[in-house]
Amino acid sequence: MRLHQLTAALVAAGLALPALAAAPDSAMLEKLAARLEKLEARNAELEKEVKELKGESQKIADGLDSPRLSQYEPELTARLKAVEKDALEMKKAAKLAEKFDGITVDAALTTVAQRASGLPKGTADAGSQLNYRADVSVELPLEPIGDIEHKVFAHVRVGQGQGLNAPFGNLGHYASAPNSVAFRASGANADDSVAILGQAWYQAAIPLPIGGFRPYSRETLELTFGKMDIFGFFDQNEAAGDESVQFLNSVFVHNPLLDAGGEVAVDANGFQPGFVASYLNERDGAEAWRLSVGVFGAGERGANYQRSLAAPLVMVQAEKQLKLFGGLNGNYRAYAWTRSKVDELDGVSTAKHTGIGLSVDQRLGDGVNVFGRYGQLVKGELPFEHALSLGAEFNGSYWGRGGDAIGIGGSWLKTSKAYRKAGGGGDLDGDGNADFTFTPGGAEKVAEIYYRYRISPNLEITPDFQWIARPGGNSDADSVKVFAVRANIAY
Repeated sequence: MRLHQLTAALVAAGLALPALAAAPDSAMLEKLAARLEKLEARNAELEKEVKELKGESQKIADGLDSPRLSQYEPELTARLKAVEKDALEMKKAAKLAEKFDGITVDAALTTVAQRASGLPKGTADAGSQLNYRADVSVELPLEPIGDIEHKVFAHVRVGQGQGLNAPFGNLGHYASAPNSVAFRASGANADDSVAILGQAWYQAAIPLPIGGFRPYSRETLELTFGKMDIFGFFDQNEAAGDESVQFLNSVFVHNPLLDAGGEVAVDANGFQPGFVASYLNERDGAEAWRLSVGVFGAGERGANYQRSLAAPLVMVQAEKQLKLFGGLNGNYRAYAWTRSKVDELDGVSTAKHTGIGLSVDQRLGDGVNVFGRYGQLVKGELPFEHALSLGAEFNGSYWGRGGDAIGIGGSWLKTSKAYRKAGGGGDLDGDGNADFTFTPGGAEKVAEIYYRYRISPNLEITPDFQWIARPGGNSDADSVKVFAVRANIAY
């Protein structure tokens, strides 16, 4: 029976004829039977393995269809899900990075210690003063609208201490403020340290001509509106415009007629609402030029959003970049301003004020940057009607300290006829009553020198000295000397 089965199997395998022709003996038949049994066993094992693989494949498919991860799932499923999770996390991170691409954040903490000598005896809050100010600004680009790029800018400021500005303000119409860093929100209590949103504005940059191809455009119309610092758009100066690292006295930071003279008429925190339209032409390569016009809420009620457009401040400015002295960069700005319903020196009448100004900064070498400012009140009354400031900053590369700098500046501020007629006075004890009077004359003169020492890319220490002669136009007053040390941490 077994022989017949083997023969049938050989016939099925196509081996019957050779096997019969060879007349196999019983030993050969036994070997063939053993091999056949092995083949059958292996076939059964393969069928079992295939069945198990099918089952495993189904488990993997079921596991991948489920968002959950179970300890009973096949290892391959768990690993695939882990890889998928990592890929999703990377994709989310990439989307987040793309979303925040272009955002810039700047932060700075500035502390100033000052001591004055030469102030009249009995002056309230005289002597040594300490103050700090912290600033954080964020620039957020928005999704372009066609070829129009636009962004939102926000600036938060917090500080404490008025420095030596408080006693100076009590001693008459000083044209200068020795500490432009000093900030206390809305003149709040000395114990308060309140953060305020100083600036919040929107700007759109529209390439010209409208509808043209942006990469070929060399003209731009910039429209900006919101709450802003007017000196970020007018009267800028590369060598004298940042009190946290350059000159401390306000006569060097901005045009004194606009700043200390009060022509900008900002709110209690130094900001105001406004709208600026600016045309930028870059057809001449590196020597671009710009025209700007701004309308700002000004005055006691106009700057704080109560009656912003009742008597606005209007400014226009023309600026030009020039490459002089072998291609060194320079910026030349000329501007004018006008404002109506301004209180005159008599405290009763009001009039329209008009003035003009210049701001220039020019490099004379790789490490020398000179500057000049001039302001003149054409119409109206201010304690000082002419203001001139000149100076320079020298880079420390000349003495092997490339991160350091020396700044030297001098300012001349001529008293006005109206001020000389009205007379000046001072309040020594700060009670609001005049303790002495004087007849103004001549000009207030200010000189300042500083050395900015870089300890690290983020930390700078600056000793500073100021000399103020004929303060407030008072020829009988002693010259005031102000010693200071400023520390600035910036990121």
